[in-house]
Amino acid sequence: MDIKKSPSGKVVKLSTGYNAFVPNVLPPQIEWNTSLITALSRADHLLGKLAQEGNKLPNPFLLMRPFIAREAVLSSKIEGTQATLGEILAEEAGSTTDRAPDDLQEVKNYIEALDYGMKRLDKLPLSLRLLREIHSHLMKGVRGAHATPGEFRHTQNWIGTPGCTLTTAKYVPPPPEELMKALCDFESFLHDQTLPPLVHIALCHYQFEAIHPFLDGNGRVGRLLIPLLLIQRKILPIPILYLSAFFEATRYEYYRQLLNLSSHGTWNDWLTYFINGVALQTEDVLSRAERINQIIMKWKITVGGDASGILQQMITHFAKNPYFTAKVGMKKFDCAFSTIQRAIMKLEKWKMISKISTGKRDRVYCAQEILAILEEPTKLK
Repeated sequence: MDIKKSPSGKVVKLSTGYNAFVPNVLPPQIEWNTSLITALSRADHLLGKLAQEGNKLPNPFLLMRPFIAREAVLSSKIEGTQATLGEILAEEAGSTTDRAPDDLQEVKNYIEALDYGMKRLDKLPLSLRLLREIHSHLMKGVRGAHATPGEFRHTQNWIGTPGCTLTTAKYVPPPPEELMKALCDFESFLHDQTLPPLVHIALCHYQFEAIHPFLDGNGRVGRLLIPLLLIQRKILPIPILYLSAFFEATRYEYYRQLLNLSSHGTWNDWLTYFINGVALQTEDVLSRAERINQIIMKWKITVGGDASGILQQMITHFAKNPYFTAKVGMKKFDCAFSTIQRAIMKLEKWKMISKISTGKRDRVYCAQEILAILEEPTKLK
């Protein structure tokens, strides 16, 4: 860990022979150069547009559900989980997949943790207490559950290649005896509102990852922190913007930026990278949301005013989850199997959905056109 002369923090040599890094209290000295100001201006403009579009969407709270699932999949993928968005959405609709249950559960836990955090923000500001509660939901019953869910660590952790030790690790966060002081300073900065929101959020994300307060799950909690702060700072009306897709698409650069910041104090490089990521993801979400809503509106016009209203309701449901089964329809719309089956046949005829299961019973259908938009990889410019 070559950060002994870092301007971003201090290196503590422990009696056991290894060095650990303790980040300085935030905020740092920021150089407001043209590159950073331009990136911030562009991202703020796009976020304003996304907030405006989010308020205009006919079904914003339905539409945000697949985006939350997409974030959960990509954030978990960074940690090595292999579940796909299609598998998660299909299972939510009642289908079965061949994916390992642990992988599916880790993604579902991420969704549950984010949902929990959003609800708790109504009563509790972002704090160490809320982060512990979120971590508890994230790690419940999955690999890493041995790592004391909901509790800050009492032992040393480290980051590096598989098989590395404390002395060969790429990065060793604060030792246990320094942890709570670093966390209390971090909590104070969470409530700071003197900096532009995106700068504040970028600094919070780095600081959390630098402190690495849990034995496991730090990356995921740190990424959950971003949409929670966007909502708390009232930048967006609904949780529809996430950065895991950007971090996954630029994984090497993401880790390089974090390590460079710890070792060389490259605050402006990190802020510019992070804020450009916000702009990129905002454009990405705007494109996907607009295209999905165009499809939904086009299909609703096609089916017209069906007498039962089931067709319209089913099409609205596809904005939340493009997968569908008759059982889901019967329960959701409180109607008979025959009614749902007739509606499915009509939607198949119009090529809005297609059967993707092979069996004759418990057939699974999918609005492939919508799923394709959700599964598109992030495009980097």
